[in-house]
Amino acid sequence: MTDRALSVVRAGALTTVQDLGRPGHAHLGVPRSGALDGPAAALVNRLVGNAPEAAVLESTLNGCALRPRSTVTVAVGGAPCRVTVDGRPVAWGAAVRVPAGALLDVGGAMSGVRSYVAVSGGIAVEPVLGSRSTDLLSGLGPAPLTDGTVLPLGRPTQPHARVDVAPQPAPPSELVLRVTPGPRDDWFTPAAVRAFTSHPYRVSAASNRIGLRTEGPALERALTRELPSEGVVLGAVQVPPDGRPVVFLADHPTTGGYPVIAVVRAADLPAAAQAVPGTPVRFVAVRRR
Repeated sequence: MTDRALSVVRAGALTTVQDLGRPGHAHLGVPRSGALDGPAAALVNRLVGNAPEAAVLESTLNGCALRPRSTVTVAVGGAPCRVTVDGRPVAWGAAVRVPAGALLDVGGAMSGVRSYVAVSGGIAVEPVLGSRSTDLLSGLGPAPLTDGTVLPLGRPTQPHARVDVAPQPAPPSELVLRVTPGPRDDWFTPAAVRAFTSHPYRVSAASNRIGLRTEGPALERALTRELPSEGVVLGAVQVPPDGRPVVFLADHPTTGGYPVIAVVRAADLPAAAQAVPGTPVRFVAVRRR
């Protein structure tokens, strides 16, 4: 049995393995997946000396607890949280040494939603279609972690970063999403199109890795006929029959049968990963490039 492994003592509400995802397979019906807060995952990988494509753990709301079988370097970022090793507080947002057999506890998010845990060498589960990411919609990749899961680790290739703490963006108090209208904005009434970018929405508690659901004004359709299923992309804002916009995130389907009123700029999506339920959402129209 290899000593390069990590035992899951407490899996938390939802902890998954994530990396850069598996883009380029939409024609096969395979979503991109990958870390919802890509910059946070990239930062913790840099802190422990991993390559950008190394797999990390993405925890949701109440963290997780892990026990390495050998001494490792870890870094926790994303949603701010309390981090301890065998009950002793250690730094969040910095490289930390965790001895073999010690308990690393990643606490609940004090703000934001998702925390990221990088371990030196990376999480080395078997890749599927070139990625180690868990995809909740398709079921590809490893299953969400459960208590007692053992995760293999790769071998470190670079030293960890020598910084006391790495600055990270705070979770949003207001989520501002720049959108390019279309391709189906003409399926909505002019009043609905105006309301979409002029009225406030809020993040719904029903949001997940598939989509950020919103609460707010229902958008009235001008065309009520059925829309044949068509391709949708990361950041597409689909409007289901209840009229409330849904922003597609990393585990989104590759096709959909409801009209897409706009598409969110990719640079704005990481903040959506950290927006807690009730966070105000504002859609801002920008010109097509």
